[in-house]
Amino acid sequence: MNQTSARGRRATPAADKGEPAPITVMLSSRLMVLANLLKRGAILRYKRLAGLSSVEFGLVASLGRRPPMSVARLAEAVGQDKGQISRALAELVSRRLIAKSANPRDSREVLVSLTAAGLAAHDAIVAGAQERNRLLLEQLSRDEFETLLAQIERLTATAERMLESEKEAR
Repeated sequence: MNQTSARGRRATPAADKGEPAPITVMLSSRLMVLANLLKRGAILRYKRLAGLSSVEFGLVASLGRRPPMSVARLAEAVGQDKGQISRALAELVSRRLIAKSANPRDSREVLVSLTAAGLAAHDAIVAGAQERNRLLLEQLSRDEFETLLAQIERLTATAERMLESEKEAR
């Protein structure tokens, strides 16, 4: 039997039975829940370990032990807007985790790299990520892990094709 809510709308039969909404049982929704839980845990861990926000830890992780890179290249690597990246970089420069320099090949371009303190934060991020990865995967056998990776690769390839199809349909 359906019940009427306080606003006069009728509840759905699934809601009456305590069943999940149809979209929440879809694979994509379940993967997004997993990804969001992992991201939220990572944000808390990296804030605790290195005092970094989610944008900041993404920048520090992307810079890693690589040669200096341009702000545009870094924005592309982390998939974020250059304006947002610039604000986070300014904070990281003020905390002496990142150094800026002019590109010797093009003085109009600014290159960014990690300082010694930035490298220490990077190493804390990597160690934290390795620990999180170990905890997440310790329940899987080697065969289960390899099967999971193969399935994720197949699903990722399909998702990429679906994205391209949506872009073409615009």
